[in-house]
Amino acid sequence: MSQDYNKPWKSPESKNNDNVMTIGEWIGILIILAVPILNILMYVLWAFSSGTNKNLQNFCRATLIIAAITIAFGMLIGGCSYI
Repeated sequence: MSQDYNKPWKSPESKNNDNVMTIGEWIGILIILAVPILNILMYVLWAFSSGTNKNLQNFCRATLIIAAITIAFGMLIGGCSYI
C-alpha cells in the first residue's frame, strides 16, 4: 500500500469549451460575423449558449456590451442635438 507522494499533480480534465481556439476557427467565425443579419443572431447565440467555447463566449459578450454602450452614447448625444 504505497502512495506516490512525488507524483506530479494533474489538473482535472477541462471541458471541451475551455480549449484555446485555433486561427482557422477564428477566421471562420469572423467570416460568419461579416454577414449582416446573421452576425447579430450569432453574437447572441454564442454569448448566451452554455456549450460555446469560453473564448468565443467572452468575445461575443464583450462585443455586445460595447455595442450597447455605443448605441446608448449615440442616442444620448443624438438626443441632445435637438435641444
